[in-house]
Amino acid sequence: MLELWQSFLELIPNVVYTRKELLKCIIQTLQMVGWTTLYSAGFGVIFGVTLVVTQKDGILECKPVYQILDKLINVFRSIPFVILVALLIKMTRMISGTSIGTKGMIFPMIVATVPFLSRQIHSALVEIDPGMIEAAQSMGCSPLDIIWRVYLREGLPGMIRGATITIVNVVTITAMAGYVGGGGLGDYAIRYGWQRAMTDVTIVTIIIILAIVTIIQTLGGFLARKLTH
Repeated sequence: MLELWQSFLELIPNVVYTRKELLKCIIQTLQMVGWTTLYSAGFGVIFGVTLVVTQKDGILECKPVYQILDKLINVFRSIPFVILVALLIKMTRMISGTSIGTKGMIFPMIVATVPFLSRQIHSALVEIDPGMIEAAQSMGCSPLDIIWRVYLREGLPGMIRGATITIVNVVTITAMAGYVGGGGLGDYAIRYGWQRAMTDVTIVTIIIILAIVTIIQTLGGFLARKLTH
C-alpha cells in the first residue's frame, strides 16, 4: 500500500512540491463558496418570494415592483462575472476594504449569484399548486402566513434543487475569480498549471473541483428527495 502511494505521488511531483499552496487555495475556495452561498441564500429567497407574490394574480400583486425587480435580475444575470468585478471595484473596496484576494471577491460573487438564485427560487415557487394558495386564502390566512406555510414549506424541495444548481455555479465562479486575483483553486491552476506548464497541477485541480461539485450535488439531491412529500 505504501509503495502504491509513493508511486502515485511520483506521478504528481509538482502538486507535492506546492502542497501547502494547494491546501491554502482549497480553503480559500471553500470560504468563497460558503460566504457567497450564505448571503445569496438570504437575498435570493427574499427576491424570489417578492417576485412570485407581486406577479400577475399573485397574493400581493404589484406590477411596478415585479417589473422593476424582474428587469434588475435579468440585467445583472447578463453581466459576465469578470466585467462585474470591474464594475463593482469601488463599491467592493468600500464594503470589504479591498478589491483583490478572497475577501475582495466575495461581494462581487454575491452580486453575481443573487439574481441567479432569485430566479431559481421564483421558478420553484410558481410550480406550487394554485389550489393550495386558494385554500389558504379561503381559510383566512394572511399573506405572511401563505408565504411561510405554503410557498416556503411546499416549495422547499424545489428551492433546494435550485440552490444546488446555484452553489455549483458558485464553484465555477470561484475558478474565474482566481483569474482576477481572487485566490482559490482557479488562481492555483493558473499560476502553476498554466503559467508554469505543470500539467499534474491542472489535472489535480480539476479532480478536486469535480469532487466538490459531486458532493454538493449528492447532498442537494438527498435533501430534496427527503423533503419531497
